[in-house]
Amino acid sequence: MRDEAQRQDLRLSQTRASYASDPRASRGRLYAEPGSPTRNDFQRDRDRIVHSTAFRRLAYKTQVFVHAEGDHFRTRLTHTIEVAQIARALARALGLDDDLAEAVALGHDLGHTPFGHSGEDALDACLHDHGGFDHNSHGLRLVTELERHYADFDGLNLTAETLQGLVKHNGPLLGPDGAPTAKWRTRGVPASILAYDARQSLALDKYASLEAQAAAIADDIAYNAHDIDDGLRAGMFAFDDVAQVPFVAGLAAEIDARHPGLEPSRRVHELTRRVITRFIEDTIGEAERRLAGSKVATPQDVFAAGRTLIDFSEGCATADRDLKRFLYAHMYRHPEVRRVRDRAEAMLRKLFSAYRASPREMPESWAQAAERGDAPRVVADYIAGMTDRFALNEYRRLFDPRANLR
Repeated sequence: MRDEAQRQDLRLSQTRASYASDPRASRGRLYAEPGSPTRNDFQRDRDRIVHSTAFRRLAYKTQVFVHAEGDHFRTRLTHTIEVAQIARALARALGLDDDLAEAVALGHDLGHTPFGHSGEDALDACLHDHGGFDHNSHGLRLVTELERHYADFDGLNLTAETLQGLVKHNGPLLGPDGAPTAKWRTRGVPASILAYDARQSLALDKYASLEAQAAAIADDIAYNAHDIDDGLRAGMFAFDDVAQVPFVAGLAAEIDARHPGLEPSRRVHELTRRVITRFIEDTIGEAERRLAGSKVATPQDVFAAGRTLIDFSEGCATADRDLKRFLYAHMYRHPEVRRVRDRAEAMLRKLFSAYRASPREMPESWAQAAERGDAPRVVADYIAGMTDRFALNEYRRLFDPRANLR
């Protein structure tokens, strides 16, 4: 066992950049635990996320299309796995801790509701007078409170580094003056994040680790690639439509020059893999330039850098915006997608009202929690944990046995 730990330490010292996060220097867990003889702390975090109930439920939660619309469309789980693969690739290329990057990537969507963003919108509206609903803060509550399997604590008892990555992968939540940053200025930082920060500092005014930044941009890369793929396969738009985006036009020309007359399904796959490759290669190059220019030498330098260091170049940032505009117009706002989303949102609102009126419609433990206090939040927690199909079955049980999203 000791030999394995020594081998891991040697690997870390040989491959790690000075500004990478180091599990041997972790700030630790809220509840102290003995170390593992075979895994470092970041590897244990990754494994705990993979074995969590919330992670398993991602298999039946919507990405863009509800799970029943086809077996080959992405779900939250397949999206998460793709994000983790890209985050690992970025971390390894930049000499970062790929275990921490993977842990943050695997946990970044745990707080999502059934039916994708329409479910989040529904719960946010239902909790308008009770602090609102945000999937990122709900994800923190899942890994610190709501997962209840371990004998010694609630949650997964992850390291401070992983928790900070989950909360701050998109940047600080507070400015240097302690005021909420632009995203949170109107509504304020969610109370659950502030409450946990009071127990174990998440350094909400600092930038996240490079590993968390790698996971964040991996999310964008995965979205761009797989939403093009899913949109084409679903017939939301044609290859020639998306090829009007200048970035895609160049990739399409490469494919057609190298593989003239390629069958459509292979042409789509060639496009998808090139989108991922271009964005990854660009991100690595831009990160190397920013790291060199910022002269960061330690993880602490990264936290205080005052800017994101792992990001797209100006050219790929433009391509990213162009792709998002295209997908918003042709896919996310497609009449069929909107119709399903509207029905899903209405279903969740009615479920919320039903459970609020009759908590005993929920399982016993949830009903008791609702009766003890903060019933709106308890009901929202229960609904947020549902898969698409469970939510639909509950709606059928309570309202309409023949209900469907189509």
